[in-house]
Amino acid sequence: MYFLTEEERKLFLKKLLPKSREMSVAEELRGWNWHQPPLEPIYDVKLALYEIAGKYCTTGRDLYLKKVQGVKVKPNKAMLMGSIFHEILLRILVNTKKLIYLKGVNGYREILEGLQQNKNVELESYKDDFNQEELSDIQRKVALISEFETSRIAARIQEALSKHPYIGEDALVSLVVPVLAEQKLDGSFLGLSHHLSADAFMFSEPMIIDLKFGDRKDFHRLATTGYAMVMEAMYEYPVNTGCLIYAEFRGNRLVISKDLHIIDDELRQWFIEERDEKMRMIYDEIDPGLAAECPETCPYYIICHGE
Repeated sequence: MYFLTEEERKLFLKKLLPKSREMSVAEELRGWNWHQPPLEPIYDVKLALYEIAGKYCTTGRDLYLKKVQGVKVKPNKAMLMGSIFHEILLRILVNTKKLIYLKGVNGYREILEGLQQNKNVELESYKDDFNQEELSDIQRKVALISEFETSRIAARIQEALSKHPYIGEDALVSLVVPVLAEQKLDGSFLGLSHHLSADAFMFSEPMIIDLKFGDRKDFHRLATTGYAMVMEAMYEYPVNTGCLIYAEFRGNRLVISKDLHIIDDELRQWFIEERDEKMRMIYDEIDPGLAAECPETCPYYIICHGE
């Protein structure tokens, strides 16, 4: 899912990338200026990036209940399923790299056979969260993800080997899986958690990738923006592009769409405003009140509305 199609690659290389390089980002909004306003944190409050970027509760009362009131809730079913789907993707990418290093370039068939072992995940620990029918459906979707991803990886391996007869294992890995999955980041420079984890980072051209199993939301771009600014603070090089990947199950098909975007001044300013507003809410213990519309799937719904 993290790989661009030929059409998306053309769009990225011919339009988005040149535009991002020509774009002028205000110097004070670059992550490496974390030590001065407006990036310098005002409050001594550490937040996870998803707590800033997630605006499913429009007033942020879910964060108030969690951080100020100390309310603990279980994740809802959509959150748990998203976690399972992310887990299988991570396993496939990591296993692909392992197999290439272990089997070598000449162990192509063994690599393909090894990839076929990714089709199931252990769901025993989720039996209290889902009924049997739901677990069966999750396993079916996991198989769809696995088949989709392994077939694309197999094609990428074949293409790389056919083009480069003298390629070594390390170079093959970089061509077949040119992403770092679950990239670990320290967001403390920007007042965020020390233990952040981006879904993926494409190192051929600095681009933050975030995967979603659900409907598109405009605030989803806050996640890629936040990770980009954290990377700029840590490594002091510009990260100007992001990609949101949306995966949707339609019967026995997996439909993928992507939102390739430039991380411009507007998004950076929005992220900092959200950070400062939520930090102030927690620091001053301000109850923001109920949202105008609360989905019943929200883990905090019963807390806010009662039984």
